[in-house]
Amino acid sequence: MNPNFAWLSIPKMKHLFFFLLLIINAAAFSQNKRAMRAFMQQTPSSVNAIPYGNNPKAGHHVQANDAKIYYEVYGKGKPLLVLHGGIVGSTYEMAQFIDSLAKTYQVIAISTRGHGKSEMGSGIPSYERKAEDVNTIIQAVTKDSVLVLGFSDGAYTAYFLAASHPDKVKKLIAIGAGEWKQGWRTFDNSRKSLFRLDSLYFNQQLALMPQPERFDEWLLSVNQYYNAINIGKQILGRIQCPVLVMAGEKDQNAPLKTVIAAYEMMPKAQLSIIPNAPHPVFLTNFPAVWASMLPFLEQ
Repeated sequence: MNPNFAWLSIPKMKHLFFFLLLIINAAAFSQNKRAMRAFMQQTPSSVNAIPYGNNPKAGHHVQANDAKIYYEVYGKGKPLLVLHGGIVGSTYEMAQFIDSLAKTYQVIAISTRGHGKSEMGSGIPSYERKAEDVNTIIQAVTKDSVLVLGFSDGAYTAYFLAASHPDKVKKLIAIGAGEWKQGWRTFDNSRKSLFRLDSLYFNQQLALMPQPERFDEWLLSVNQYYNAINIGKQILGRIQCPVLVMAGEKDQNAPLKTVIAAYEMMPKAQLSIIPNAPHPVFLTNFPAVWASMLPFLEQ
């Protein structure tokens, strides 16, 4: 065991057993503006970095009902979908995963509707719609079922995909996505608040969008949807594939009790909690996340 990372992995059994391997990781997550830009920014951080989410060499579009959805394909092997976070998320935030996974898998990195080069569509960007978008891409790329890795909003989309199309998902890794009870938090994102957070990033995103003039309309519809939704046993209990539910111990968007609740609702779930880590846990402690998910993928 490498002494530079910490992780907790819990298989689903009749009784809950915690096997805790705790070793302190030196990396700390900063909430200052520079760290946020390092998290969100579309511009590659090094000369050799691939501009994920804006790479014409790997990019494709598919018509999914009312929207053209953009995706990129990297590597060869078993197909594995990568789904980024919502609103402030982009394919580029998943760079470490894509870099690592493309060595042994065919990685399909999707920009979900309303993000990056994907259109917004005409209706509410619900998880049902986004799951159908993803299913359309699966059908376009492979005849095989797929592995799925989703973060935050991408993990919720993956839950709905696995529940609605069980034949398409072999395994699912869901990071930062717990049970969701209506009204547990209020979503009131606006152009003003997001640009105050990081104007450079959102100017970059608007430049990629096929319909930037609809950004405010899209934000309003997302807020309304997030404020009204419930995600619990009705969806999670239908997921039959093996699921690795992962989160940072101090995830502010998916609090620990909601993550454990989601884990307990799925019949074939495993749980991995990264100590002392926030919502973007893979940016804080990627070695621990990788060490936890790799055995799950290879089982």
